[in-house]
Order: sequence, then C-alpha cells, then structure tokens
Amino acid sequence: MLLHSAFYRFTPVADPAAAAATLRTLAADLFGAITVAAEGLNGAVSGTDTAVRAFEAALQRPEVLGGAFIGMPFKRSACTTPPFARLKVLVKPEIVALGLPGEADLPTPDEHDTSHVSPAAWRALLDRDDVVLLDNRNHFEYRLGHFRGAADPGVRHFRDFVAYVQDQAPAWRDAGRPVAMYCTGGIRCDKTAPWLRSLGLDVLQLEGGILNYFEQLPDAARDWLGECFVFDKRIALDAQLQETSTTADEVFDPADEGEAWRLARARRLDAF
Repeated sequence: MLLHSAFYRFTPVADPAAAAATLRTLAADLFGAITVAAEGLNGAVSGTDTAVRAFEAALQRPEVLGGAFIGMPFKRSACTTPPFARLKVLVKPEIVALGLPGEADLPTPDEHDTSHVSPAAWRALLDRDDVVLLDNRNHFEYRLGHFRGAADPGVRHFRDFVAYVQDQAPAWRDAGRPVAMYCTGGIRCDKTAPWLRSLGLDVLQLEGGILNYFEQLPDAARDWLGECFVFDKRIALDAQLQETSTTADEVFDPADEGEAWRLARARRLDAF
C-alpha cells in the first residue's frame, strides 16, 4: 500500500531553481509532481508511508528553504494504484496559472484569512438558501461528483469560470448573497478569492478543499454526490478517500474538444 500526499503554500521563493534542486534531493525516494515558482510551492508525491512522512518532515525543517514551509498542511490518502510513474520537479512562472483579469494588481493569496471555512461549518452552509455554492473546477470534474446544491459554471477553459462569475456577480451582489466556493485541495480557491472580492463579492472558501472535507468527516457522503476526480493515475476517489474503479474513458467525453486531449493524455500516462 502506498501513501499519496498533496500540498501547497503561497509564500515568496527567492530562488525557485535552487528550491527545485533541494526538493529533488528531499523527494529522491518518491514519485510525484511538484511545481515551484516565485509565488510558492504546489505538489503531490507518493511512496511508502515511511518515505512520504520523512519527506514531509524534511520539507518543514527550519533550515530547509528558510523554514517557509513549516506547518504546511498535507492532505493524505492511501493508494492501490501507483499515482505517478516518476518524479518531476518543475520551475514555472506560477504554481497555479488561471489568467485572472488584472491579476498583477490583486492581493497575494492568503491561505489563513477569515474566509476559510472548516468542513463542519461548510456542512452548515450547504443548508442555507442565501448562499451561492460555487464549484471552482472543470465541468468534467463537476459531472463526476460535486457537493449537493452546487452550481456548475460549465468550465472547459478557465476563462469560462471568469465569464460565468462576471455575468452572475451583479445579481449576487444585489441580493447580498455570499459566494461559498470549493475545489479539490484549496489552491484554485485561494488564487481566485482576491479576484472575486475585487468584484465586490463576499467570499467563503472550504478550508483544504474537497480532500480535507473527506478526511475530516467520516460521513462526507451525506453531502457529496458521486466521486472526486484526482489529477493522477488513480482517476477518482470516493468520499472515504478510497480509489474507485472509474476509468479515464468514463470521465472524459471524447466528443468534447476540451476533454478529448485530456483523455488522450490519460491513456498515454496509463501506458507507463
């Protein structure tokens, strides 16, 4: 049995290339994908329980990368299928690229601000009719599974999310409806929240995303309909964080241009 660990943090990284070299050393016994940028770190790794937890501990040592990742949350799940075929540590301009309007002028994402809602408090939000419950993921992810009552922005490309929010924002503001949004692990919501606030919206976010909800609430299936897509070779998890038998061919619609290339990529990855 393997362990999967997903993590991210928005924090200034002075030398992303040097940080990437350090991460390659720390994760030498693991498989996964890690992105480093000037704005922080985003990644997921897998390996034996011992190896994964040793990497997590090493990454949080005070002398490693200036102690910038002390206390960083890790979202863990057991694996039957090896999630990754190799280790990739890449340096990119952003740890999550969304192309938000006026992004350069937006505040830095804050993973700890008061907009973050615990899983228990999120459950209470699901029963309120004055809240907009917004899925901040792709359409195919929503189709596979979502929170009860959640709106699907119909995202094939991230610009679709921007267009949907811009179209709906005036009505949400006029009605005084807060926007409660969620994504898989929290990073898309953290990156998007400052932009929504710039539109005059009151924003709430599920702390740690869907994966944290599943981890914290044993009865998460009360609120979650279907499965949760994960961006690795496992394809999907149920509300108990267990890998399902769902295949890429069952997730992606080959007739949809925005999904056909994802299906082709998943088939290629499955060959390794």
